[in-house]
Amino acid sequence: MQCSWKAVILLALASIAIQYTAIRTFTAKPFQICPVPNPLNCGLGQDTESFDKICDEYPYFTYNNSRKTHILILATTRSGSSFVGQLFNQHSDVFYLFEPLYHVQMTLIPRLSHSKNTADRRVMLGASRDLLRSLYDCDFYFLESYIKPQPVNHTTDKLFRRGASRALCSPPVCDAFGPNEVNIEEGDCVKKCASVNMTLAADSCKERRHMAIKIVRVPEINDLRALVEDPRLNLKIIQLVRDPRGILSSRIETFRDTYRLWRIWRATGRKPYNLDLTQLTVVCEDFLNSVSTGLSQPHWLKGKYMLVRYEDLARNPLQKTKEIYEYLGMSLDKNVVKWIQTNTRGSNELSAKHKYGTVRDSAANAESWRLKLSYDMVDYTQTVCQQILHQLGYKAVNVIMRGQAWADWLSRYIMTGCQRGGTCASLHPRPASLPEEYLHGSDIRKSAFTGCDDAHISSVMSDVF
Repeated sequence: MQCSWKAVILLALASIAIQYTAIRTFTAKPFQICPVPNPLNCGLGQDTESFDKICDEYPYFTYNNSRKTHILILATTRSGSSFVGQLFNQHSDVFYLFEPLYHVQMTLIPRLSHSKNTADRRVMLGASRDLLRSLYDCDFYFLESYIKPQPVNHTTDKLFRRGASRALCSPPVCDAFGPNEVNIEEGDCVKKCASVNMTLAADSCKERRHMAIKIVRVPEINDLRALVEDPRLNLKIIQLVRDPRGILSSRIETFRDTYRLWRIWRATGRKPYNLDLTQLTVVCEDFLNSVSTGLSQPHWLKGKYMLVRYEDLARNPLQKTKEIYEYLGMSLDKNVVKWIQTNTRGSNELSAKHKYGTVRDSAANAESWRLKLSYDMVDYTQTVCQQILHQLGYKAVNVIMRGQAWADWLSRYIMTGCQRGGTCASLHPRPASLPEEYLHGSDIRKSAFTGCDDAHISSVMSDVF
């Protein structure tokens, strides 16, 4: 068979192009191929022998310690993600973004949060991954295409929750606050800093060694595989989970219109026939799929995934934060420690007034669902979310003690505990009969005792379940 001279030239050129691409790939800036084993990577033990073998066989692949760390907080609404985000936002060398995917959702599927169609939840995943990739590269111009109205001269005052990012409230983006100012209120930032110049935001991002992004609009960790496997990124995922009973309780209080039927169920004791149960079941399904993937230790997630329970973080915020930073291979900034000490001892009355705030009694807040949901709602949640509750180690309410016997025992237990702890100003006799709807309702505090703080009640009730 004879080949024409044109075909020969084309083959030669193709061969040269392939070789050039290979040379560029292997002589580019080093990237992490041999992950550093870390025992604090919750749920994902690392096969250190296989990693050592790879590094021995291919010594020219080295780990660049100076490389920017890309942190992704994967969570769902009302799971404590704002609190976790602040653990990075307060770090002086971290550029933090709060929910940039909000703009993607509002542009592509404005009613996504109310959609029951599984396909709708996947529509914006491609755009979301592309946006995250550009943001981790400190390219903010791609984000501008999703902001409405369109930024003028790369400047906008419509960036979602810009005040939740210290980097966007500090020089060079904003000169209203000093670089060493720790507690910058979100409202003050919005008022004093006005519009955001996206070019300056990009410059600020490039100046910092690490970048963290919080998202609640990606359903499962499998949807992020393309980002995790991208060699241009040094991506570390922190999946935040919370007891579904706590998520439901928090959403009922926060999204009052959307969860109106759940409020009716709680108030009347009767489940509305048209209740949107997917508002609960979807959360449990997404958690189950993601956690199952993470704990199965797929090769593409090794060294890049940490599972964090909000309740563990709320009970021991400083210790858990140290573990998170060790997993990331980063030093814990003194500003982060100071923020934790200041913001985890607040009043729950204050947190009730500021639903999206982060100042609260963290331990009491994590368990507050025990005092806010009716027994039937708790029982239903435990039934539909049984698998994920078991997998994450959450205990179920003991149905054997349901009813008056449980109420009598619980009332005595709490009152005795309060007396031992000395936290009650005064105690009133328990009513002769304690209705079942009081078991998890706020009225139990009024009828059974007075003066017990929520933290003590929650710690006592956590022993019960």
